[in-house]
Amino acid sequence: MANREQIPPAVQGEPALGFSSDNIAAASPEVIEALVACNAGQARPYGADELTARVAGKFGELFEREVSVLLVPTGTAANALSLAALTPPWGSVLCHRDSHVNNDECGAPEFFTGGAKLVTVDGAAAKIDVEALRIAARAKLGDVHSTQPACVTITQATEVGSLYEVDEIAAIGEVCRASGLRLHMDGSRFANALAALGCTPAELTWKAGVDVLSFGATKNGVPAAEAIVSFDPAIASELAFRRKRAGHLFSKMRFLSAQIDAYLADGLWLRNARQANAMAQRLVRGLRGVSSIEVMGEPRANIVFCRLPQALIEALLARGFGFYHDRWGPGVVRLVTSFATSAADVDHLLGAVRQAIGAGSEDGDGYEKGDEA
Repeated sequence: MANREQIPPAVQGEPALGFSSDNIAAASPEVIEALVACNAGQARPYGADELTARVAGKFGELFEREVSVLLVPTGTAANALSLAALTPPWGSVLCHRDSHVNNDECGAPEFFTGGAKLVTVDGAAAKIDVEALRIAARAKLGDVHSTQPACVTITQATEVGSLYEVDEIAAIGEVCRASGLRLHMDGSRFANALAALGCTPAELTWKAGVDVLSFGATKNGVPAAEAIVSFDPAIASELAFRRKRAGHLFSKMRFLSAQIDAYLADGLWLRNARQANAMAQRLVRGLRGVSSIEVMGEPRANIVFCRLPQALIEALLARGFGFYHDRWGPGVVRLVTSFATSAADVDHLLGAVRQAIGAGSEDGDGYEKGDEA
């Protein structure tokens, strides 16, 4: 499609309602208020201001240890700069074939690493299989004709809405340690994963072997700020120089810091994630009440994949609903909820599904009113 985030126009005056991505949501009011509040007076530039120092302290408290924190405006920058600090140009980054870095970064990891190669490792539910990783980590070691395994990156939550359990990350971390590899976590939906798993940020990252985390916020209520959180002091300086060289060191850093400061304040980031996750589960319950719809996998975060009849897809698009429907095969649809998605939004979609299915058959499909609750 020409614009992957585009929402089809409304029909007959009905407002368009998007489920294409959590990127389409506006920002949390608390974050906007913080941006306005920081737009007064003067502050030291390039991250030397008090607000940026406060954010670093908050991350230290969050992860129960001293960490290096670098703020950047996009998740692509966070991922690519992190991988560049962990991988030499002749190295390879081991990732799942369905990972975000492999499919949706437009070659940024290869560009920022100076030519390192992405090598895919299979596994169910878009998660790297540990035994497959163990083999890939040892492939062609010392062969000067081949790129050398240097690091592993995992996406949490995954691009299909599944989650790496803590013990799964620990198993991957153990393979990395045994093989001399670094471990990076693409946490663009880190808050959604944490809210669903019920563990601590420390347990989900460095205690399980993660060296660097791309801490996402933009998909969960922040306009434009992400954080590179490094648990390895040895690469903190390199990351800082790489951020500057890449053009991502903001002179007025306080405007990035204000966003993250408000995001972390009073548990806003987890409240937002829990709302998004809850709306996805509400959607799943409703869709599973429709006999002609197959919910694919076991969604744990805020992403739902399902298989819909083509006529239903067309009917929903005509009603103004927006979602991905032509990337993964005939009838495969992705629906994404956000912190701004309400129960009324979900019920509106489910009601349209019920109406379209009922209109296409004499007696409907057995969908019971209330299944969407």
